[in-house]
Amino acid sequence: METTEIDIVGQVCPSSLLLVLREVNQRHDQLSSGELSILVRTDNRDATGTIPAAVQNMGFQTSVDKEQGVYLIRIWQQGSEEQT
Repeated sequence: METTEIDIVGQVCPSSLLLVLREVNQRHDQLSSGELSILVRTDNRDATGTIPAAVQNMGFQTSVDKEQGVYLIRIWQQGSEEQT
């Protein structure tokens, strides 16, 4: 599975949400087929709630981790292996 990274460090909501949703919509077919996962890097704590909620409403799975002050939001299709 290919992973695309989106670095939105320094962005605040709603622009961070809109940037991620644009990428998810552009790559919807690849995400849906399990060919692609998306890794979002953000320092905005609010984004760790808004982005997963929006993406889950679209039928995708998410996970949120924090490493060295940056939140990592992973987005993938249910049924494919989660990227770690």
